[in-house]
Amino acid sequence: MANPQTAPAGIRKPQLKRTLGLPSVVFFGLAYMVPLTVFTTYGIVTELTSGHLPAAYVVTMVAMIFTAVAYANMVRAYPVAGSAYTYVQQSFGASTGFLAGWALLLDYLFLPMLNYMVIGIYMGVAFPAIPAWIWVVAAIAVVTTFNVIGIRLVASANMILIAAQAVFIGVFLVMSLGTYAGYAEPISPLAPFYSDGFDASTIFAGAAILCLSFLGFDAVSTLAEETRDPRRIIPRAILLCTVLSGSIYLGLSWLGHVAFPDWMSFTDPDSAAVDVMVHVGGSFLSTFFTAAYVAGCIASAMASQVSVSRILLSMGRDGTLPRGLFGRIHPRFKTPYSASLIVGAVSLVALVLSLELASSMISFGALIAFTFVNLSVIKHYAVDNGRRAGMDAVKYIVVPLIGVALCLWLWTSLSATTFVVGLIWVGLGLLHLIYLTRLFRRPTPTLDFSETTEVPEESRN
Repeated sequence: MANPQTAPAGIRKPQLKRTLGLPSVVFFGLAYMVPLTVFTTYGIVTELTSGHLPAAYVVTMVAMIFTAVAYANMVRAYPVAGSAYTYVQQSFGASTGFLAGWALLLDYLFLPMLNYMVIGIYMGVAFPAIPAWIWVVAAIAVVTTFNVIGIRLVASANMILIAAQAVFIGVFLVMSLGTYAGYAEPISPLAPFYSDGFDASTIFAGAAILCLSFLGFDAVSTLAEETRDPRRIIPRAILLCTVLSGSIYLGLSWLGHVAFPDWMSFTDPDSAAVDVMVHVGGSFLSTFFTAAYVAGCIASAMASQVSVSRILLSMGRDGTLPRGLFGRIHPRFKTPYSASLIVGAVSLVALVLSLELASSMISFGALIAFTFVNLSVIKHYAVDNGRRAGMDAVKYIVVPLIGVALCLWLWTSLSATTFVVGLIWVGLGLLHLIYLTRLFRRPTPTLDFSETTEVPEESRN
């Protein structure tokens, strides 16, 4: 009897189309990360850190730069759509790769939900007569449709939505500095980084939550099969997205804190950004912010749903998930349409989740994946390929070890509730792995790279 986990001989696995260049990939990453995502957890982390949100962003950004370097190194070795799932699988074996991919699914599944939740929250504030759930369901329907139609449409839409956010950022910059200059006794410009009430433990707890803001560089790696010359373009895009977005987050959080330092007067931590906007620019800026932010959330939802559908496609193609359900590509649009529809359906859970729990769960899954990707660099380059001399020791041992240490430090700063839910998810993944391998009597399915790693000759120029 044929092994159901093995693709039939002679059947070519479904392939994605290489159409994206560096600008499109960078815009995709920035759309995923949302320049205005700093306001998603603005109130939650500001209260947690006693008004030191920018300090928490500094910690997170440093940790993410080390991890971004690890992703850049691994995508050069495996330029395919599986991201951390692929890297860990090829470095540590199929079973470990599966569990890393399962943890990665946690943050990818929760991130679209988070965007839909935020859309519901802010549209509910702007239009209180319309129930928030209507906005959530409408956003899920629009984003899922765009994902099924094609990646080029998503990339084009993301450029427009990012442009809208860029215009808002410029207006907010001018008005925030004007508000700050108008204070008779403005706070010190360094107060958001260090002042009375500073507590290093809460800074790291806040930094752990903020990891969700940096998931865009990870998402970029999932486009490797749709990018021309992925070994060159994807690493550049990963580092550009991390540095650019981190700088934007840091700048926006600092502007918000110096323009509106009275963080203890937030009406609601979930929608604290509205208090900041009203204080800085009245109803005009509040309305402009809502429009730009919702546009950003739609862009992020589209990008995150693109990424998770391609992770599911990768796991479906190798039989780790049901191939007939997840490993299918639309014959006309050349997109993983069945996976996109499933993600859209799962995203309806956003109707019952809390914003804080969703944010923490994204960071839980991300930090597990980030830790293993850093370890994969060491295993692949230093151990398996013997690159341990001179600068190679720095690039492939020292740098990823620092990344591992920072990720573990942030991971242990998450709340107890997050650990309970996260470990339940990991446990479900382990049970599924046991089922797949029939109590480990069968090998865990693995990706066949004979068709997915080759870059067409015309794409290398």
